[in-house]
Amino acid sequence: MARKASSSDAALEELRAFGLAYPGAHTKSPWPGHADLAVKDKTFAYLTMAGDPFSIGCKLPQSSTVALMLPFTQPTPYGLGKSGWVTATPPPGHKIPVEMFKEWIDESYRAQAPKGLVKQLLTDIGVARPAANKPATKKKSAAKKKPAAKKKPATKKKPASKKK
Repeated sequence: MARKASSSDAALEELRAFGLAYPGAHTKSPWPGHADLAVKDKTFAYLTMAGDPFSIGCKLPQSSTVALMLPFTQPTPYGLGKSGWVTATPPPGHKIPVEMFKEWIDESYRAQAPKGLVKQLLTDIGVARPAANKPATKKKSAAKKKPAAKKKPATKKKPASKKK
């Protein structure tokens, strides 16, 4: 039986295409009713099928606490919420926040993909997309630096004494 088209199908299609543009990304269907996004067989976004009620789940190590403040989000079931996974299920008729979900997909991809593929993002798109809430690198303080080795001052050699 053919599925009935949903008003969220266009958003779902846009998000899936966005996620598949990442290096090494592919679809994965671990169980019926899902066409998830994965990299190296590790899922980075759980997406429903066209025609089903819209739902997305992403691993958000930096922004999960903020994402969970939204009224249509919850920690992802099956214990994944403990690891920063968030599931969003906007109510029917609610406008799908596609741009926000693209940011979620980006953060989730970066959390799940091998470092080599994440580095490849710079090469593929010309400019690295900033990771959400990426901590600044710390500079070593002057107190922790090792002091430079002191050079001994050059000493003048005494001329050899002449024996008489």
